[in-house]
Amino acid sequence: MPSARRLIASWLAGACLAGIALASACDLAAAGSGLPPLPAMGPSLRKAVAFQTGEQPGTIVIRRQERALYLVTGQGQALRYQISVGRDGFGWTGTVKIAAKTEWPQWHPPKEMRSRQPELPDMVPAGPYNPLGARALYLSRDGRDTLYRIHGTNDPKGVGFDGTSGCFRLTNTDVIDLFKRVAVGAKVVVE
Repeated sequence: MPSARRLIASWLAGACLAGIALASACDLAAAGSGLPPLPAMGPSLRKAVAFQTGEQPGTIVIRRQERALYLVTGQGQALRYQISVGRDGFGWTGTVKIAAKTEWPQWHPPKEMRSRQPELPDMVPAGPYNPLGARALYLSRDGRDTLYRIHGTNDPKGVGFDGTSGCFRLTNTDVIDLFKRVAVGAKVVVE
């Protein structure tokens, strides 16, 4: 079985060929110098805002058109995080729940994603080089995993646009903050 280090280096090289942005990781992986330096955490794009909603504190409201995730903090108040959302054909709406939370999660690309991008590995090990970033919040509907996540990114420039496969991407700095504030079981409304 290949080592985690070899799996990561192999995935990084494949990601570079596939055009996945990983800052300077591609240059280092291509040069064969081993693992790249730890990825940047990225800036905080979070701010406290006025927010009118009938949702209870602790609820997440995602407004795809705004590329914004709101964490309701009180009556008429929320924390607003800038996010990336699903690209054309990958956007969705509905009400889900946070089923689980993981720090530095493993990443298992869904089979549909791997069929579109066959160069993707079966799995990227947990740790700072995984594409889900520093934290992941797993979304479920009626007790079933949706395969969608609210997660970080190792590319701080990878936030604020329509470019995911249906997940919601924050900077690592912001996903760590959100992770601390949100409970498993919290309601998530995607508009």
